[in-house]
Amino acid sequence: MRDARDAALGWTQSWRIARRDLNAGFRGLRLLLICLFLGTATLATIGSLTAAITGEISSRGRVILGGDVEVAMSQREVSAAERRVLRGLGQLSETIRTRAMARSARGDAAVLTELKGVDGAYPLYGTLTVQGGRAAPLPRADEVLIDRALADRLGVGVGDRLRWGEADYRVRAIIASEPDRVGEGFTLGPVAIVSLDGLRRAQLLLPGALYESKYRLRLPGTASATAVVDRLKARFPETGWEYKDRDRAAPGASRFFERLGQFLGLIGLAALVIAGIGVSNGVGSYLAGKRASIATLKVLGAGSRDIARIYLMQIGTVAAIAIVAGLAFGAVLPMLLVELAGDLLPVRPGFTLHPLPLATSAAFGILVAWVFALPPLARARLLPAAALFRGGISPSRRIDRRTVALVASGIALILALAIGTARDPVFAGVVLAAVAAVLALLLGIGWGVRFVAARLPRSKRPLIRLAVANLHRPGAQTGALVIALGLALTLFVTLAAIQTTLRAEIANTVPARAPSQFVLDIPSARQLAFRETVARAAPDATLNLVPALRGTVTAYAGTRVADLKELPEGAWFLRGERGVTYSSVLPEGSTLVAGKWWPPDYAGPPLVSIDAQAARVLNLRVGDTLTVSVLGREIEAQIASLREIRWDTMGFNYVLVFSPNTLAAAPHTLAATISTDKARESAIARAVLSAFPSVSIIAVGDVIKQVSAILEQMSAAILLSASVAILAGIAVLVGAIAASRQARAYDSVILKTLGATRRQILVAQAIEYALLAGLLAAIALALGLAAAWYVVTQVFEFGWAPDWPVVLGTLAAGAILTLGIGLAGSIPLLSVRPAAALRRQ
Repeated sequence: MRDARDAALGWTQSWRIARRDLNAGFRGLRLLLICLFLGTATLATIGSLTAAITGEISSRGRVILGGDVEVAMSQREVSAAERRVLRGLGQLSETIRTRAMARSARGDAAVLTELKGVDGAYPLYGTLTVQGGRAAPLPRADEVLIDRALADRLGVGVGDRLRWGEADYRVRAIIASEPDRVGEGFTLGPVAIVSLDGLRRAQLLLPGALYESKYRLRLPGTASATAVVDRLKARFPETGWEYKDRDRAAPGASRFFERLGQFLGLIGLAALVIAGIGVSNGVGSYLAGKRASIATLKVLGAGSRDIARIYLMQIGTVAAIAIVAGLAFGAVLPMLLVELAGDLLPVRPGFTLHPLPLATSAAFGILVAWVFALPPLARARLLPAAALFRGGISPSRRIDRRTVALVASGIALILALAIGTARDPVFAGVVLAAVAAVLALLLGIGWGVRFVAARLPRSKRPLIRLAVANLHRPGAQTGALVIALGLALTLFVTLAAIQTTLRAEIANTVPARAPSQFVLDIPSARQLAFRETVARAAPDATLNLVPALRGTVTAYAGTRVADLKELPEGAWFLRGERGVTYSSVLPEGSTLVAGKWWPPDYAGPPLVSIDAQAARVLNLRVGDTLTVSVLGREIEAQIASLREIRWDTMGFNYVLVFSPNTLAAAPHTLAATISTDKARESAIARAVLSAFPSVSIIAVGDVIKQVSAILEQMSAAILLSASVAILAGIAVLVGAIAASRQARAYDSVILKTLGATRRQILVAQAIEYALLAGLLAAIALALGLAAAWYVVTQVFEFGWAPDWPVVLGTLAAGAILTLGIGLAGSIPLLSVRPAAALRRQ
């Protein structure tokens, strides 16, 4: 006798039955279609956009960098011997960039700018263009090219005159495109370009002034940029030069977009996993509706494998359509997002298909569909025909071991793919583990709700008794509802708490503690004159002056930074040059946590105090050595103390503070913070610029606005990506309602037969959803606040200050939405005809 599991139908016959049975509108499988489309489209969009931006940066490496190789240094230019070595490697171009105040000819307005001096070879790649699309000529010594933003802020145009430092310049043209703009990094003001001779006319490059010299090389033929960099490192090991090559022209921008893309991609993957629950509910609901068809096929001789094959073909067809549509949407949408973003992106990539993120998204979609569709399909194919005919009262069977193994292998592949394709596998693993932990917690809560509801005392009120019974009755979708609503509401709370805390931190804490102005490049010999100038303009102003130099950490505890294949996690201070200073006393905003401070008259070997967090990252202790290159000279200092720094004061918080005898003799300038009321800022700026034309004044309010804008843009990107997870949660909710539709229709008919009105049935279901929403709101509040607290205090290291009315309002809105969706799904059940409902049981 043939085993019931054997296949009686071939693939062709199975496909013929599956195709005929599959409704043209995909009725019953629309939830599967929507969930997979949402998840796949999100992953494909995020992956394609990230690949497009980083790929454009990589492909335009020479133009963005301004050469094949770049050598950069602060507060000095190369020596004649060093210049000869660089010229021997290829065509050389030199630029010098500094921050300086641009003043109108009337002297009534000043704007902080990035003043850039260039030579005749600039740019080695790409074209510097001015308005009208023509190539920009090299400005004469008394001419300047200015950015449109500078022209608008000062109200000047071509032919007008501006002043930097001690020199006047005539505006030659308005810059339309600067080819190496992205490679220059973050700027605090609009760009102005002069010749190198013109820059020196301004007398801004004083000894110790904070300027940056860059030397770009155009290599001959197929010369290797990496090999040239290695040769220069070996030839000049102690200069502290910072190197870039065409393959990593903008490492900061690439790293930012790669990490943001990974973070958003993990959110998208979490959304796809949540959508997978909706897939399971949708498939289960669809197969429940096909119970009679499955039973008929089994009675006519179809085996379990035939059933699995027929409905796997149907589910696979719909899943394939959803995944392909999601991939198409995800491939095209980045083009629209690039247009909408405009100048917010560092580059504007054209339309290109990126096979790797599309293939990865498709693989995730297939695996999620496989993992979540197999269990309900296994239950349907293993039930005997008689059980299927009385499915309304027969309990569901557990899935077989083979299906468990297949599901487990699918989960393993999802984890391997997510971690294997991540830029930071550890971070990806932590995020996925957190998602799994939350899912397990919600699953346990769902089981607990059913357990407790089944053991509660029976209420004397019939509607409340019925609502509680619906939470634990056979076939109740309480577990799926708890997971869907719990995740959606938790995400709502998390996002609301993070966004309101960040806004509060910027709007309240930072302005209250931050100084009003930063002043850079103050001549150290004129410190007393500067104090007197500020005191005359604002007698009540609080002034803090510190020495300002630039240095590069070249070694720590006997380890050369250049020998590291990869920097330790969190060692941002090892990337390029950083501000360094010296002080005889402990700086404001710092607390000594280890070691001791040197005496005011200390005259021994070089000592340094280092940020305690930086020391933890590098595993440094008091007594270890640290080598820093300052002005091309390496200084080895012993670590005397560790400090906890209050970064939120926005004062002069230096990672490295040296003993005075180490750096006091080096050429340097001073930097100052001025704290005063808003009304006196303009008077201080005019007085200081009149007496000290070479200084740069940074308004803290303008910096805060830039930072706020960046945080708002990041929040918007996270919110947009997270909204897909919320939509997926809503889809799961709809699926859970659909999965219990037949049972609820049967209950509705029985209750109406016993005399219940439509209003009473609807009120009972409203009480059920209200109980569930109320419970989940409390749980979501706890989970969401915990997650938001961790992100805000541990990742951003800000104070915890959520806007409670907004957070609670968001939670209440989510709970009301839950109740509304549940009731909306219940209304059609009130009109079900008794005969039709009873025939389906």
